[in-house]
Amino acid sequence: MHKKSRKFATLAIREGHHQTPEQEHSEAIFPTSSYTFANAEEAAAKFSGDIAGNIYSRFNNPTVRYFEERLAALEEGESCVATSSGMSAILATMMGLLQQGDEIVCSKSIFGTTTNLFNNYLTKFGIKFTFVDLTDLEAWETAITNKTRLLFAETPSNPLTEIVDIKALSQIAHRNDALLVIDNCFCTPALQKPLTLGADIVVHSATKYIDGQGRCIGGAVVGDKELVGNQIFGVLRSAGMTMSPFNAWVFHKGLETLDIRMSAHSQNASTLAHWLDQQESIEQVYYPGLTSHPQHELALQQQSDFGGIVSFAVNGGKEASWNVMNHCELLSITANLGDTKTTITHPASTTHGRLSAEERASANITDGLIRVAVGLEHIDDIIGDFKTGLKS
Repeated sequence: MHKKSRKFATLAIREGHHQTPEQEHSEAIFPTSSYTFANAEEAAAKFSGDIAGNIYSRFNNPTVRYFEERLAALEEGESCVATSSGMSAILATMMGLLQQGDEIVCSKSIFGTTTNLFNNYLTKFGIKFTFVDLTDLEAWETAITNKTRLLFAETPSNPLTEIVDIKALSQIAHRNDALLVIDNCFCTPALQKPLTLGADIVVHSATKYIDGQGRCIGGAVVGDKELVGNQIFGVLRSAGMTMSPFNAWVFHKGLETLDIRMSAHSQNASTLAHWLDQQESIEQVYYPGLTSHPQHELALQQQSDFGGIVSFAVNGGKEASWNVMNHCELLSITANLGDTKTTITHPASTTHGRLSAEERASANITDGLIRVAVGLEHIDDIIGDFKTGLKS
């Protein structure tokens, strides 16, 4: 069977497995900083790029390469560059593709640290960012100038699960000679494949669902051989945003169960969202699987399921939301997501806490908002814990 005809679950288990002479069934870890050469001629040829091969683990390591090959296959991309974190994946993308004077159009509905990276650091190097409403395609088009190099969006967004039409946004980008970069953290390729919808580059925080058990920090960029395999890889080679071999091995193994985990996360999240939607003390529930979600029909078109993130706003602002969280006995209060354990956080004071009050208001991050990354515990126990929390 040609691998192009293999299904997602098979690729997630078999792709990127290169057995060594030891004939191990589980992929090996290569914890080495450097590699030897048969002779001086081979060393020179590898350093010059005349022949392929390992040189130094800052930019090539077999275990990291295995993970890159597997994730690229799942995203249906040509090339993948693994990085030390999700934020370094975004930084490497920007450094590899932009130069002084370039402009970026970006969704307002992105992770708070991404906003800080753009506004507080990349602007120092002469890069301009314009922020627009994620779902307003006309606003995207209007914000583009002749200096716009790329468009950047999370879909679904963090934490309100807003969704943009990737195919339509890619058409806007390409019509204006710009690239489209999509953060696919919430869905992963198990639920959504932005490259097949017209995006040029996909970025990931592998720390989240790709790991799946909250063990390691890492990121990845997926796309074609030129943009990712050459330009963004060049940043990694020189700047060293390097994924460790051990972390790469964890992520590589995590991909094996990604398909079934994302299905289970989605099922639990859907049940929880529908239950929360019936509670009188809750102002609003944000989940693409609810028919009340503004982009529910779009989610049906470009995602295979609705994902594991549910956010909801309670009456009473910060005091009320903190009371709910503090009275939950089972769920973990942590800003991470994508874990088998259900996690809850208060975005306004954690993930988006470094944003100004005006920036939070613009992104609709209210003081009463709670984000839930629904885990794989039994759904009755998750709902039972929220019953306890909401009684407060």
